[in-house]
Amino acid sequence: MVWPQYCYIPKRGKGRAMHRYVAEFIGTFVLVFGGCGAAVLAGDRIGALGIALAFGLALLAMIYTVGPVSGSHLNPAVTLGLLLSGKMDRRHAGGYWAAQILGGIAAAAVLLIVAKGVAGGYDAGVQGLAANGFGIHSPGGYGWGTAFLAETVLTFLLVFTVLGATDLRAPVGFAGLAIGLALALANLVAIPVTNASINPARSIGPALFAGGWAVKQLWLFILAPLLGGVIAYGAYRAVGLAGVVTAREAERALPREQAERIERERERGDRAA
Repeated sequence: MVWPQYCYIPKRGKGRAMHRYVAEFIGTFVLVFGGCGAAVLAGDRIGALGIALAFGLALLAMIYTVGPVSGSHLNPAVTLGLLLSGKMDRRHAGGYWAAQILGGIAAAAVLLIVAKGVAGGYDAGVQGLAANGFGIHSPGGYGWGTAFLAETVLTFLLVFTVLGATDLRAPVGFAGLAIGLALALANLVAIPVTNASINPARSIGPALFAGGWAVKQLWLFILAPLLGGVIAYGAYRAVGLAGVVTAREAERALPREQAERIERERERGDRAA
């Protein structure tokens, strides 16, 4: 998401961009490890509801942790929607996508190491490592057409929520809660259909370690979420929310906002004294 309060002071140069990419890497790592870890390590105990909440809570936590640095996109489809809407600088898009994908791969690698520690071991190729699938690899046996539609619609739901909740006219401070709940809801619907992707970075990591069928079916879990992000942007424009402020304009306003807040605090302290 784009951090609604814009509560960090941007640094200049390459260091500033690198901080964003590191934040996206860490945030995506936590999202994938937390959500997929719940499915792989505790899925038989907590069920679909618990897994959906794990994804939603992981995203919610990261929004308020790395959001002030990178905006906490943690999802190439979200980055695409924000890019189209003008809420982020296009120069950073490639770095965001790379950091998100690498974060997802790293999370899957660590999760596999943990899973292998169980008595009897763990085979990612056989047990899947929470990889997404359709057909015989869908939890409910859904075909590729249904899976594509579900992933597109549910990613639309998530990205549209991100765009609307971070609009300047939205209630300040509640965007993280809305977005986390939207992801949990999307997972509740998608888990029986595809094992719930809604995020290419979440799909790529487990698929690379599961190999075979998971890699062959990966195309759907890249294309459908990205299409959902594009549709969400179209809907965002259609309801009249687009064009409120650009990322660059918001960042230019930061020092002024910080100075105004400091001055208000000083005036409040002087009155109290």
